[in-house]
Amino acid sequence: MGGQDTSTTTTRSFTTRLLTEETWPDFAALVEANNGVWGGCWCMGFHPEGVGAGKTVAGNKAAKQAHVRAGTVHQVLVYEGDDCVGWCQFGPPVELPNIKNTKAYAKELTREPDWRIGCIFTGSRHRGQGVARAAVAGVIEAIRAAGGGVVEAYPEQVEARPPQRGAYLHTGPETLFEEFGFERDRQIAKWRWVMRLDVAG
Repeated sequence: MGGQDTSTTTTRSFTTRLLTEETWPDFAALVEANNGVWGGCWCMGFHPEGVGAGKTVAGNKAAKQAHVRAGTVHQVLVYEGDDCVGWCQFGPPVELPNIKNTKAYAKELTREPDWRIGCIFTGSRHRGQGVARAAVAGVIEAIRAAGGGVVEAYPEQVEARPPQRGAYLHTGPETLFEEFGFERDRQIAKWRWVMRLDVAG
């Protein structure tokens, strides 16, 4: 797995690095600049601990940092210069078990993927500039470097959908993954799909 690899790749005007102890301060600065992300989840929603009842902002932060120290987190950070401006979370199912619509997901599951893509986040001052695209590209390269495999994403359909006031697509729009060759596997909610891509090692 590539969790401790701190190699740098370039996409357009952005660079990407993996979240490690070395890059933790950059990640933490972005989270803190954006109210802890969705009120303080610290990107823990997909991890085994999850978020919600009984969880605190400080506890979420500590749990995320513990995963980083243990090497049980995979996350591509996107940089503009020296500033971390976004990320894309990924990892094997054991690292990211908490996907949405789990009952519908399990109903037609034939085999688990090797990798899952969790949340995608862009800092408020950098949205609409290609940060998410750079992040997903970085994830695919990191998975390829780690040996490849079947990758799943769980984006939301945006085409033929009414405008969503105040909505934030934390798993990304379907159109973004289509750009990278992901294909629909099955629908698990009205506007949510399982999409898959086989990445060669």
